[in-house]
Amino acid sequence: MKIFTWHIHGSYLFYLSQGNYTIYIPTKAEKTEGYYGRGETFPFGDNVIEIPAEDVKQHEFDCIVYQTNNNYLVDQYEILSEEQRNLPKIYIEHDPPRKHPTDTKHVVDDPDVTLVHVTHFNKLMWDSNNTPTRVIEHGVTAPNVNYAGDIAKGIVVINNLPARGRLLGFDIFKEVKQHIPLDLVGMGTGEYGLGEVLHPQLPAFQSQYRFFFNPIRYTSLGLAICEAMMMGIPVVGLATTELSAVIENGHSGYIHTDIGYLIDKMNLLIADAEHAREIGKNGQEVARKRFNITRFANYWELLFAEVTNKHTHRNAVNNTTAYGISAEKNSVY
Repeated sequence: MKIFTWHIHGSYLFYLSQGNYTIYIPTKAEKTEGYYGRGETFPFGDNVIEIPAEDVKQHEFDCIVYQTNNNYLVDQYEILSEEQRNLPKIYIEHDPPRKHPTDTKHVVDDPDVTLVHVTHFNKLMWDSNNTPTRVIEHGVTAPNVNYAGDIAKGIVVINNLPARGRLLGFDIFKEVKQHIPLDLVGMGTGEYGLGEVLHPQLPAFQSQYRFFFNPIRYTSLGLAICEAMMMGIPVVGLATTELSAVIENGHSGYIHTDIGYLIDKMNLLIADAEHAREIGKNGQEVARKRFNITRFANYWELLFAEVTNKHTHRNAVNNTTAYGISAEKNSVY
C-alpha cells in the first residue's frame, strides 16, 4: 500500500514506518516544514521514499495522511492533483487543542476524512465536528540498551524548552533544578542544557540517568516518555493530560500536580537506586503492553485497509447508481 504524508515529527514518522506499507514524503530544496525529506537523524528503512514536491502529482497513492493544519488547508492544494485529493484521507492530530481546552473545533469537518488522535485525552478534548475519529496510541521500538541508572540525576528531553515557555514547563524545570540535579537535552537548550542528542544515540545516553522527568503542563503523551518507559527508566511527571492515565502513581512512576511532592519523590529515587529500578521495571511492563510497536503498526495497517476499502466501495456504489443499478443490492456490507 502506498501512503503519502509529510515529514512533520521525525520520531513519529520513524515509528509509523515500521508497518507493512510504503510511505512517500515530499521534499523541497529549502527544506521548509514537512519537506525535509528523510534527513540523517532517523534510520528510516527502504519503505520511506522521497519525492520532489513538484513531481508528487505524477505518482499514484492509496491514501493521503495529513498531520498539520497547513497540510490540510494549504499544502494539499499546492502539490496534490485533484485526483489525489479525492483519495482516502486520514488526519493525524498530534496535540490537544490550544485555543480552548474543551470548546475548540478541529479544522477537519468532513465525514470522508478519518481523524486519528494519538491519545484518548486528545479525543476527549477536541470538538471533532462530524468527522469520524479513532485513537491509535503510540508505539515505540524496544532499544538494545538496558537501564543502568548510575548517574544520580534526572534527565529532561525536550527540544527548544526555553523558547516554548510555560506550556512545556520551562518554569517548572528551573524551579525543580534548584532542588534536584537535572540535565536537559534537546535542540535549542541554550545555557540551560547539554544540547541535542540524536535519536539513535539517545537510549544509551539517557539509560545512565536515575530517572526521567517530564515538566510539560499541557501536551500529548510525548514519545520520549514512552521510550523512557520502554527502557525501564522510572518516569516522574505532572498528573495532567494522558500521562495521568498511563502511570500508576508510586508503582510504575510518580505523577502529581504538586511540584513539592514530585521533588520529594525525585530525592527518593536518587537516594534509593534499587527502588528506582523497581519503579522503572513496573513502568517497562506497562510500556511493553501499551506501546508495543507491533500493535501500533498492525492498527495502522488495519486502518489503511479500512479507509481504502470504504473508498473503493463508495466509488463502486456511485458507478452502479449512475447506471441505474440499485446500490443496496450491490453492497458488500
